[in-house]
Amino acid sequence: MTVTTEAPTLKASVDVRFTAAGTPLAVRYDGRIWVVAEEPVHWFTRDSWWETRRNVPVGVGNVVDIEHWRVQVRRTSDSPLRTFELRRDPLSDQWLLDAVTDN
Repeated sequence: MTVTTEAPTLKASVDVRFTAAGTPLAVRYDGRIWVVAEEPVHWFTRDSWWETRRNVPVGVGNVVDIEHWRVQVRRTSDSPLRTFELRRDPLSDQWLLDAVTDN
């Protein structure tokens, strides 16, 4: 499955299991467990909160950092790798699957 220009993002809710060190270990997507098979890539982007939220209560916490992970996953040890792009928006505990790419 590859995300196309007609559907640039999936925005599907997923569950992510992390190691004790905070690195993704597995992703539950579409009722299946996908195991992280390669070293994941981690980065942050900034949200334009002033455009997406009219106001932010004082003391709410971090409202600008969007967390991203790019993980290469597989279903079984001999299945092909796929790349999942994960995102967690500020003030949310829910991870979203933004894109899936076949390697």
